Amino acid sequence: MSAPIALAERVALVVPCWNEQDRLNLAEIETLTDDASVLLVLVDDGSTDATLPLLRHIAARGSGNRVEVVALERNAGKGEAVRIGMRAALRSNPVWIGYIDADFSTPASEMLRLVNVARRSDTCNAVLGSRVAMLGRRITRTRFRHYTGRVFATAASNVLGLAVYDTQCGAKLFRAGHALDCALAEPFRSRWAFDVELLGRLIRHGFPTETFREEPLEVWQDRAGSKRSLRSSLHATATLWMIRRDIRRAE
Repeated sequence: MSAPIALAERVALVVPCWNEQDRLNLAEIETLTDDASVLLVLVDDGSTDATLPLLRHIAARGSGNRVEVVALERNAGKGEAVRIGMRAALRSNPVWIGYIDADFSTPASEMLRLVNVARRSDTCNAVLGSRVAMLGRRITRTRFRHYTGRVFATAASNVLGLAVYDTQCGAKLFRAGHALDCALAEPFRSRWAFDVELLGRLIRHGFPTETFREEPLEVWQDRAGSKRSLRSSLHATATLWMIRRDIRRAE
């Protein structure tokens, strides 16, 4: 029997899944579960295909009790799936809680690198993966996603008053504690702009802006079958004004 993982090393990662039976990469899941310090929370967001049985099969394959499946009765949207998954993860008392997209556009190995970045810092409360196309890095995005992402990220940065380059990368880690618990207490207003809401709530509940860190990813790959569309991108941008209003009311 392997020795229990020290509490100071434990990290919980949430993977929100909606109709992912044909896209979920089991090898990537195994990379995460091979790390004995990782607790995995797989959230089925009311899938209508065989995603839920697949997630339960993954949980039953081993890895001790380090894989939990949370099943939502109906599709609630990615933001709510992430929120519920993170609240479930809090029960395991990890030091860090994060989430990663089910299509693994951010590879599992990159997520584990972000985990190590977080663990090495005593002053950081949030580590945000950032898709910055630089020499020596493999960041592959369609022009549509790049340019719509830049417009959204610029607006989100202004809303938050935070010099964040990429709010929407689906690989993030947050230090567990009272501020995160409070930030996750209520459902998000937006299905697609929930990342911005979460950052705003964390700032409101005590995360100093200087404790946020963006870490440029070394690898990110646009995946076919993304649920993100032009309509959802426009809707996410439109909801930023509600987020800004909520932030101002709380000041």
